[in-house]
Amino acid sequence: MSSVDLQRALALLERGDWRAAHEIVQSDEDSPLACWAHGIVHAQEGDLSNARYWYREATRAFPGTDALAAELQALRDALEND
Repeated sequence: MSSVDLQRALALLERGDWRAAHEIVQSDEDSPLACWAHGIVHAQEGDLSNARYWYREATRAFPGTDALAAELQALRDALEND
């Protein structure tokens, strides 16, 4: 998955459109950044067990739903530095 695709998914997540973002991130289950974005998708959706799974796949601690805004910013920062 390209960083452009992940940036598009991030923009969708920032607008709260987790369904459209999910269509993008589910196509890449190997990239840690895509797995992280996938975890954020499921956190926004409210499917916390699935969110925890994708955070584990990304080798990141799941911070809970209260940290979604910070997670989106951290993902943006990571994509900009990728």
